[in-house]
Amino acid sequence: MVEVRLENLKKYFDKGRVKAVDGINLTIKDGEFLVLLGPSGCGKTTTLRMISGLEIPTAGKIWFGDRDVTYLPPKDRNISMVFQSYAVWPHMKVYDNIAFPLRIKKYPENEIRKKVKWVAELLQIEELLDRYPAQLSGGQRQRVAVARAIVVEPDVLLMDEPLSNLDAKLRVMMRAEIKKLQAQLKVTTIYVTHDQVEAMTMGDRIAVMRQGKVLQVGPPVEVYSKPNSIFVATFIGAPEMNIVDVTVKETDKGVVLEGEGFEVPLPEELGELLRDYINKTVVFGIRPEHMTVEGISEFLHVKRKAKIKGVVDFVEALGTDTIIHARVGSKIIKVKIPGHVAVELKKEISIIIDLDNIHVFDKSTEKAII
Repeated sequence: MVEVRLENLKKYFDKGRVKAVDGINLTIKDGEFLVLLGPSGCGKTTTLRMISGLEIPTAGKIWFGDRDVTYLPPKDRNISMVFQSYAVWPHMKVYDNIAFPLRIKKYPENEIRKKVKWVAELLQIEELLDRYPAQLSGGQRQRVAVARAIVVEPDVLLMDEPLSNLDAKLRVMMRAEIKKLQAQLKVTTIYVTHDQVEAMTMGDRIAVMRQGKVLQVGPPVEVYSKPNSIFVATFIGAPEMNIVDVTVKETDKGVVLEGEGFEVPLPEELGELLRDYINKTVVFGIRPEHMTVEGISEFLHVKRKAKIKGVVDFVEALGTDTIIHARVGSKIIKVKIPGHVAVELKKEISIIIDLDNIHVFDKSTEKAII
């Protein structure tokens, strides 16, 4: 296992007109599970392909420990990669699929047998070794692809959306299995996904990408609770964070956030952080789970609260949770409450806001202020 370091990594296409990766600086620690998260086209897979050697960088360096691998071919990097399509050989039995990279590396057959047996037991596919891929389910083929990747005991394991072709129930199960497997092997792992639930549940750290750049890197809880920009705030979390333009006002009650049809008074220390924004427009953010409805569900643990009025416009009953779409002024605000509660359409409600979990962003830079 090794530490992977990316230094000002760039990849441009079409004579520099398309900046797929635009100056990434990132260190993946030895044995860490790092998730590259972002929407389609943000540069996640291109970054992974440069780390693997399948793409040559336009500029920058890639280090495995103290070794510069920027221009080394994939075979000289001791990496393994699991693709979205699994890419298992249809004409080979499972045993031969797993053994294939070992044969390429000229391992003796007795050692190949031991390693295939070890990895098959690890992934609980011993009974599948004599079958062809066409005889396997999607989840079984995915396990074979993972087994083939780790049988060579790589320094770095790269995974490019390996669960996207599985059904929802199997995805949940395989998320847990891959995470447990990585923790057991302690192999440095870089995992690409656009699914923020996968990122939150699997990664030791998440690197959120947009337009070829890394916007924020940190543990999942930190990225969720302290997003550094509007994009990160709205990309992480389901339902996504409510975002509303407000004006910072100074009143006899102190500093308040004044929006269309509502006003949020701020605790003194938060108001102080917004002194430079008095009478200016900022962006107010609050997650649905950091609000509730008065009389329906109480925030017993919340010490600092604010109250705004809204009218129930739509209700999503999801079983364990209910999402209320409330109209506040001309905006729709989503509020998350327990699923067993019945809510009447068109009814006026009082929405309670947890002031310890609000976010405020600069409107022009989209960077976090609070």
